[in-house]
Amino acid sequence: MANDLSMLSLVLNASLLVQAVMALLLIVSLISWTMIFQKGLMVRRARAAAAEFESRFWSGNDLTVLYRDVTNQRDMSHHGGNAGMARIFESGFKEFVRLRKQGGIDPMAVVEGAQRVMRVELSREIERLETQLPFLATVGSTSPYIGLFGTVWGIMNAFRALANVNQATLAMVAPGIAEALIATAMGLFAAIPAVVAYNRYANDVERIIVRYDNFLEEFSTILQRQAHAPNSSM
Repeated sequence: MANDLSMLSLVLNASLLVQAVMALLLIVSLISWTMIFQKGLMVRRARAAAAEFESRFWSGNDLTVLYRDVTNQRDMSHHGGNAGMARIFESGFKEFVRLRKQGGIDPMAVVEGAQRVMRVELSREIERLETQLPFLATVGSTSPYIGLFGTVWGIMNAFRALANVNQATLAMVAPGIAEALIATAMGLFAAIPAVVAYNRYANDVERIIVRYDNFLEEFSTILQRQAHAPNSSM
């Protein structure tokens, strides 16, 4: 009687531990793909928002007007308001105006205070952008080993079964080896997309962070000029 080597049959007839490994890898793969799509959407939105805000910022409009527009946009938003450059600008400009209104503070101290607030906001944006990346890195590095563990266990059980027969044939051991190798295949199926996505999005996030940091430095230079302009109204 020929052995049924269909994929479904091999999975259903695998040992309990190998089935558990397969189930774990399937769940991890589904979560990983969900995060890949979510991260892709987040990166695209962050790039678009940065480009849109840079266009508004360098259009030559008054910073006070821009600050008012950004604040109104945040108040009307149902998703937590602005993010990225807009949030960095809003926090820095708000602190700059607050310190200037106090009076008697050295202009450089005012700029440094605004820079500190913007650095804190930049750190929050970096943390937001880097969410889910550690999980993808973990999946990419560990999934092949989890699958390999299931494979080794399945092959070990297949060869142990040969101890109870007088004459071993390839047909007897083939199903056990085949079902064990499925675990390795599933491990690679989970790992490869996660590794590719991690490398892609880590590079994209790094570029966005550099963009934010460059804006922070450029805006700090503008604030420094404003701080030394006694007749400027903020």
